[in-house]
Amino acid sequence: MAPPAPAGAHPTSAEPLSRSIFRKFLLMLCSLLTSLYVFYCLAERCQTLSGPVVGRSGGGKEAGAPGRGVPAGGPGEPAAWPAAARGKRLLQVQPWPRRRPPAPREDGEVAAWEEEPPGLAGSPGGSGAGSSVAETPPGTLALLLDEGSKQLPQAIIIGVKKGGTRALLEFLRVHPDVRAVGAEPHFFDRSYDKGLAWYRDLMPRTLEGQITMEKTPSYFVTREAPARISAMSKDTKLLVVVRDPVTRAVSDYTQTLSKRPDIPSFESLAFRNRTAGLVDRAWSAIQIGLYAEHLERWLRHFPARQLLFVSGERLVRDPAGELGRVQDFLGLKRIISDKHFYFNQTKGFPCLKKAEGSGRPHCLGKTKGRPHPEIDGQVLRRLRDFYRPFNRKFYQMTGHDFGWDG
Repeated sequence: MAPPAPAGAHPTSAEPLSRSIFRKFLLMLCSLLTSLYVFYCLAERCQTLSGPVVGRSGGGKEAGAPGRGVPAGGPGEPAAWPAAARGKRLLQVQPWPRRRPPAPREDGEVAAWEEEPPGLAGSPGGSGAGSSVAETPPGTLALLLDEGSKQLPQAIIIGVKKGGTRALLEFLRVHPDVRAVGAEPHFFDRSYDKGLAWYRDLMPRTLEGQITMEKTPSYFVTREAPARISAMSKDTKLLVVVRDPVTRAVSDYTQTLSKRPDIPSFESLAFRNRTAGLVDRAWSAIQIGLYAEHLERWLRHFPARQLLFVSGERLVRDPAGELGRVQDFLGLKRIISDKHFYFNQTKGFPCLKKAEGSGRPHCLGKTKGRPHPEIDGQVLRRLRDFYRPFNRKFYQMTGHDFGWDG
């Protein structure tokens, strides 16, 4: 028989038992941390580099874009990010998007479903009553460690309504060096009294070398907008998407008709006296198409070299070619090309093969390519006669014949 243990002594099995419990605790802790990391990656919070690895380094100059650095490598070669620039890019992560039902925009174009970055719902200054400026391009809002900053826009799409401004903005957002507000801020026409600090806060965060943009088509026809934008910055680059003013007026009417089916006919709104052929210039659908008159106000505050006129028709026929002009105008490397587009036969409009921050094809909303009502041919001919002198003056002012009088 074993002798009894001394008084006060602990059982010999106690120490191994404590070590066993400690090992199990460590194992559970490691398992928990591993699970959290895997969940983090599956939630797409880990860094993913979508698209080509191209961009700007701190050194070097790009031909045709003075003052902008480019990554090393010749034409057609993959560009490698310098260590410092690569470190900044790796801090960009995809936000966790929330989905919200489609809401009508000022220009009548509606996205099927929109992604709403966290923390911006209900922000002021949307494209219409009750809407919000909440659409920042995926992957650019959430910058870790306070990387990037909000800047006033260096470029603005100022018009025109129903000219193709939404298409231009969505196409431009494919470029890695363009960051833009998705909805229309309407700062220089509706919310100017809220101040530039409020306006800046609507902008997405950008890194060095990236351009901040917004688009509000009503700026082009707002009398106060040129002076207000010039007061913000005389160096602001302005983009105007123009379209055959007759077709544009019909498209404008079609949008209104979809919201108010009881409105009078196009003919009765377009003419003060149809028998005499007197066009009603006071009707906004007609007034917007007097491009030469609106342009005169802008040229009092900005030199012609700071305005680029984008053809809405060519944006449909040759989106890559028109985007090439826009990228050159903005001083950007030509990244957006034919490989980014395909033509949707049903809509009769080009779509993106891959939208920014997504690997899926993306077309504009259901209103894009919406059929126009049948308009009497004589009405259209009279409108073309009315617009012809204004169009020719516009061609002279811009140095480009858009071919609307053929």
